[in-house]
Amino acid sequence: MNRKILALAIPNIISNITVPLLGMVDLGIVGRLGDDALIGGIAVGGAVFNFLYWNFGFLRMGTSGFAAQAYGARDLREAAGVLVRALSVAGLVALLLWILQQPLLEGALRLMDGSPQVEAAARRYFRVRIWAAPATLSLYAFTGWFIGMQNSRIPMGISIGINLINIGCSLAAVRGFGMGIEGVALGTVAAQWSGVAMALWVVRRYYGRFFDRNTWRRSGVLSWSVMRRFFQVNRDIFLRTVCLVSVFTYFTAASAGMGDTLLAVNTLMLQLFTLFSYMMDGFAYAGEALAGRYYGAGNRPMLHRAVRGLLGWGTALMLLFTVVYGVAGGRILALFTDSPAILATAGDYAVWAVLVPACSFLAFLLDGILVGITATAVMRNAMFVATALFFGGYLSVGASFGNAGLWSAFLLFLFLRGAVQFGLSRRQILGWM
Repeated sequence: MNRKILALAIPNIISNITVPLLGMVDLGIVGRLGDDALIGGIAVGGAVFNFLYWNFGFLRMGTSGFAAQAYGARDLREAAGVLVRALSVAGLVALLLWILQQPLLEGALRLMDGSPQVEAAARRYFRVRIWAAPATLSLYAFTGWFIGMQNSRIPMGISIGINLINIGCSLAAVRGFGMGIEGVALGTVAAQWSGVAMALWVVRRYYGRFFDRNTWRRSGVLSWSVMRRFFQVNRDIFLRTVCLVSVFTYFTAASAGMGDTLLAVNTLMLQLFTLFSYMMDGFAYAGEALAGRYYGAGNRPMLHRAVRGLLGWGTALMLLFTVVYGVAGGRILALFTDSPAILATAGDYAVWAVLVPACSFLAFLLDGILVGITATAVMRNAMFVATALFFGGYLSVGASFGNAGLWSAFLLFLFLRGAVQFGLSRRQILGWM
């Protein structure tokens, strides 16, 4: 079982690590164009797309759960139907983003409140990159489907290919054709559509027997009774994501209200959370694939083994990162800044970063397991409870303790997500534990 978990988790971890590297390359390209506003434009434009696409992450998570269950049940026809449904929804959402792109852009820029020069650069970036929306959302669906089909190496390969194409096309467009910030956006568009082409080739090459010419028109594939279940699960994931985005957005806003130094400190300390999340997400994805597979197959003993194995790996990683952050957290933060004031202030709050792994690891793992068995209502309800207590606790008590109160509320949020999920799923879904 450990071998199966690692075979799924490690490629996903590698895929996760490539994401921030690409952002760094984009910033490096525009940073040499001699216009500081372009850097701000990339940052603001990228943040707008991250916000939009993050809310549609259910296209990956929900698809992986349904696909894994179909795989476990050896229902190849249903596995094909899962991908058809996910791609259909991705196309519909992308069409809506195209139609509403102007009000979405203006509303986002109003919230960002950047300088006129930064806003102008962000508009130029947005108006090119928006044409990748169908490809980006379709790749969410493809990634979830491949993971559900117990193959995380394919998404890893596609992710690496996309990043290499993005870098090459962006460099060619900016340096070869002098396209400026539009060239960086065009590189992303070309890379995303190339990723879709790669995914389609893989599906045809390795999973072609699942599909036929009538798959898209097959009776029942897009019927309301089937789509209702699809939307019900994805609605739960969407609502969970909205709560997650709300907490992180408010955390940043509250940090900004405490001054530039504490904003910088909290932003850097969140990088430690992000680093840990890259590792835990890999095992969460493994949980989606394995839990869904054995749940779909009705193989409860193997489902038990998978969950115990995931909890074991999660606990080991939690302990490792706790020790690393306790011993070298300050040195890790020093990689991001050399400001003595920021590093000194960060030292005063280092204990909060050390507690992040212990408070958050269980939620990551249970997210994956619950998505795999499509028990997303439990995940949604746990998020509602944790979010309510985050805002209630901070606004009623925590705010009077400044940054320590903010971090206390944030860690409570992370802990409650896992604790409530475990309490609900242990009795109602995972009563065998």
